[in-house]
Amino acid sequence: MAILPCTNENADHLANLRRLVAGRWVVLAILFLVVLMGPGILDIPVPQPPLLGIIAVIALFNAIAQWRVLHSQAASTGELFTQVLFDIGALSAIVFFSGGATNPLVSLLLPPVAVAALTLPARCVAAVSAMAIIAYSLLMLYFIPLPMADATRATRLHLIGMWLIFVVSTAMIGWLIVRMTRQIRERDAELAATREQALRDERVMAMGTLAAGAAHELGTPLGTMALLAGELANDPSLGDAAREDIALLRQQIGVCKQIITGLSRRAGAERLDNVESVPADRWLDSLRQHWHAARPQAGSRLIIASDGSAPSIAADPRLEQAILNLLNNAANATPRPLDIRLSWCSENLCIDIRDHGPGFPSEILATGGQSSFPAHERGSGVGLILTRTAIEQLGGRLTLFNPDDGGALARIELPRAKP
Repeated sequence: MAILPCTNENADHLANLRRLVAGRWVVLAILFLVVLMGPGILDIPVPQPPLLGIIAVIALFNAIAQWRVLHSQAASTGELFTQVLFDIGALSAIVFFSGGATNPLVSLLLPPVAVAALTLPARCVAAVSAMAIIAYSLLMLYFIPLPMADATRATRLHLIGMWLIFVVSTAMIGWLIVRMTRQIRERDAELAATREQALRDERVMAMGTLAAGAAHELGTPLGTMALLAGELANDPSLGDAAREDIALLRQQIGVCKQIITGLSRRAGAERLDNVESVPADRWLDSLRQHWHAARPQAGSRLIIASDGSAPSIAADPRLEQAILNLLNNAANATPRPLDIRLSWCSENLCIDIRDHGPGFPSEILATGGQSSFPAHERGSGVGLILTRTAIEQLGGRLTLFNPDDGGALARIELPRAKP
């Protein structure tokens, strides 16, 4: 059968089917009024029983379609194709009992063709167009004429009917095109956002691969440096100042080893299993102390802004690195101590990192942190992209803004872990 290819193509046409059902109710209401008032008010001798019967069948069919729309999440191409063919058949039956092709209602065969052209594949459109042409052609040969003796009045009513059907058809087609065009624009915007996110994820994965390689290559030199520093620390001929410098060197080598270990754990892993959950205040304070070990010259204070016991948080290495990136960016902006504020509510957990420097550049605020900081002497400038990506992977959100009283504030909002 010619229509089988249409029924085999699946697509989400639920929104289009909803519009078709709504438009069908409007046409049914107009047809019901015309048939009901035709013999009396308009003095048009239409056969009411068969026409009202056809309208009742259409109303029942549309009610079933309405129920289907309200209780479904998707619709197939074949379903929409069947609905359009039903409209052509139902309108042909109405026109057959009311004058055939001489009835202005025959122009209502055009809106189903327009709907098909806007929503269905080419083969389905060809089938619908062929059905409409065949129906129109048959209605020119086979129909039940309306017995109207006054030819002048019949012509006048025909012209009025043509004008009315033209208005209705124009309004329906225009409404459908506007709604579908809006839907296409919204879908294009969603696709653009998805492509942009995919490009960011691809860039992050590439940087993760490079980080894993760098971590592997740096492991051996750091091990050698740690061994040499240990031997120097045991040299009895060194003075106190030299021993203090070697102790600091060994501490920083240890921090570098921890960073490399973390990079190896995170590289190539989208989500870690069996991540430990710990109280958020204890975890954040431990992370802060770890950061101070790497940057002893920086200062910070932890502020717990909510009452009661802190909720648990998943100690995910990606979140740790995201917060460390924000702390480093804030410390690079100003030598003054940073404020780290922890708060929570019934659904979310919030971590604010605020510095008292010049604030975020306008280009960073304009992109919402989706672009990198300019490269500088302390880093490559990609930390903000990595931070945002890691937080979004954990279901959270990163917000950047400059408070009115100066400085810069980075806010991490995370969903609370379910007990």
